[in-house]
Amino acid sequence: MFLAGGSKNESDKLLGMDQFDVDFYQSDYIIDDTTPGFYEMGTHDENSRQRKNDFSQADILSATMHHTGVLYEPAYSPSFHPQHDQHNESFEDEPPLLEELGINFDHIWQKTLTVLNPWKPADGSILNETDLTGPLIFCFALGSMLLLAGKIHFGYVYTMSILGCLGIHALLNLMSITGVSYGCVASVLGYCLLPMVILSSCAVLFSLQGTIGTVLAAAVIGWCSFSASKMFISTLAMDGQQLLVAYPCALLYGLFALLTVF
Repeated sequence: MFLAGGSKNESDKLLGMDQFDVDFYQSDYIIDDTTPGFYEMGTHDENSRQRKNDFSQADILSATMHHTGVLYEPAYSPSFHPQHDQHNESFEDEPPLLEELGINFDHIWQKTLTVLNPWKPADGSILNETDLTGPLIFCFALGSMLLLAGKIHFGYVYTMSILGCLGIHALLNLMSITGVSYGCVASVLGYCLLPMVILSSCAVLFSLQGTIGTVLAAAVIGWCSFSASKMFISTLAMDGQQLLVAYPCALLYGLFALLTVF
């Protein structure tokens, strides 16, 4: 009886534990597994978006084919850029920067050789250009050489150059039939100032106040005036008037010689 009673009690206890477990885990909360999760929703959205894009592209292609009857597929060339090619063509057609500024080293060199060699034939087409690059360089070089010799005469050099160009310009317009521009006169007189720069460099090495200095100054004045008059008559077609043009040029270059010697 005791054993039977014990086994009955144990069976009641086991039934009570099972009922407790059922009561404990029982709940009204229901998990719906049919709702897509976070990643599944993202995938679903991407798929729907892709379908919409496919449908829109299909509609566009169908509308294009319905309108024209032919499906147009533009050929793509990676090396073809209309705007880029247009800019390249515009840059290639533009002249160089130095040419736009009026600086031509070939013409500068030819004019310099014409001055250094007075007996060389002058090219009238080149001399008629209003090139002021060489004259400005030679004026600055003359003032620098005088500065090295202990003479600060930059103001005198520039003032005499301007006044001399104005006087020679007025004289040549009276003597010639075609006339000449002020830029051409300034260019020729400025290039012919190169021998005077050589004389001023000699003044840095030794004094020109003497017989040697006087002879050198006279030779340089004749050199400058002869080169300038040759260029003017070649440009203006003033045959037989070189001496008349050389005289006022000699007076102008004589002033620069006085600055150099004294």
